[in-house]
Amino acid sequence: MSKKDGKYLTTGEFAKLCKVNKQTIFYYDQIGILSPVKKSEKGYRYYSIHQLELFFVIDLLKDLGMSLNDIQQYMQNKSPESFLSIMYRKKEEIIKKRQEIEMKEKMIEAKIGLMEEASKLDFNRIALQPLPEATLYLSRNIQNISDEEFGEVISDFINELQISQLDSGYPIGTITKREQVLKGEFSNYSYLYIEQPNPKEGHPYFRAVKGDFLIGYHVGSEKTISHTYKRFFSEMERLHLTLGEHVFEEYIYDTVVQNNKEQFVTKIMMQVIRG
Repeated sequence: MSKKDGKYLTTGEFAKLCKVNKQTIFYYDQIGILSPVKKSEKGYRYYSIHQLELFFVIDLLKDLGMSLNDIQQYMQNKSPESFLSIMYRKKEEIIKKRQEIEMKEKMIEAKIGLMEEASKLDFNRIALQPLPEATLYLSRNIQNISDEEFGEVISDFINELQISQLDSGYPIGTITKREQVLKGEFSNYSYLYIEQPNPKEGHPYFRAVKGDFLIGYHVGSEKTISHTYKRFFSEMERLHLTLGEHVFEEYIYDTVVQNNKEQFVTKIMMQVIRG
């Protein structure tokens, strides 16, 4: 057999065009997914230029997570219908993966923005400022529940965020009602929440009441947060403010960026009413 007519490629030539080594081509022949069109009496393998497309499809299916065994099954039962079925299925998988990657990119962008903003904050300052309405995704009510129930709520909430792709990259915060704050029950939260800059349809949300807020920061563990709340109450009195319906808390620095609890930073947003 002569290859001077240019119709056939040796294994080495074919492998070079496919950008793999000859052993890969030999293995594909061995398992029956890409066999040469001709073999010489001396055992030399020859491939057609048209088989390059078949190799590229095999390589694509591998990149998309299809096992060689499944590819082998297809090669033994080829048809336009089965090929289309595989392509449609893989297209759906790619769309899903792209959506997941885009969501993770947005999460990372949000975390970068929050951390860069935090580096510029004065944690000793309490300021009165208006906040626009924000859309929050809430957990079920956690007020006055047991520690065991609290653990279940957190677990369910995290699962909901993952399954429904609602993790926006913003910190998970807590909402405490006015009554509990006035009683000094600062950790008797009513809800967990996570902000949703781009709310999805079909999910129940709580739209945080826009208005005036005292915003400040607690540095240290939860055990000493009452001292920071006392500072807030003093500031409210000085500015002739009354406590609104809710207080929101979010970690600025937590176990993600600090090892020592005394270096944790909690952002406190206390809804207030002027006059």
